[in-house]
Amino acid sequence: MATVPPPADPESDPRVRAVFDDIRATRQTDFINNVWLWLAFDPALLEEVWRDVKAVLATPSALDPKTKEMIYAAVSIANACDYCTHSHLASARARGMTGAEQADLMRVVATASKTNALLNAIRPPVDAAFLAPPAGPSP
Repeated sequence: MATVPPPADPESDPRVRAVFDDIRATRQTDFINNVWLWLAFDPALLEEVWRDVKAVLATPSALDPKTKEMIYAAVSIANACDYCTHSHLASARARGMTGAEQADLMRVVATASKTNALLNAIRPPVDAAFLAPPAGPSP
């Protein structure tokens, strides 16, 4: 059950309309899903969330779009966000995720959840080899 009501006519607000127009253009669809409709209750929050999501998911980077959607789905599963789990699995499928890849994703999520719980319970020290600084950005 929603904790805030969506605005009755969200696009009457020019800030909301601008975000919705950008969503339509970026995603090449007229569909505005419920996340954006409900976030329109606060135009500033809508702008902020869309800016961040667009920067990560719709901007070319070292990760391909399908992988990004699969990671987003995995984090959504771990955080128990039903909406995001469904949305990002659908997006991953639309970007070519196969049934076999989804099954592997579920295995990884399940195994990570199990080992995370075990290691949080026993708290072994982190090996020094794992504490090395990460490699810098590639040129």
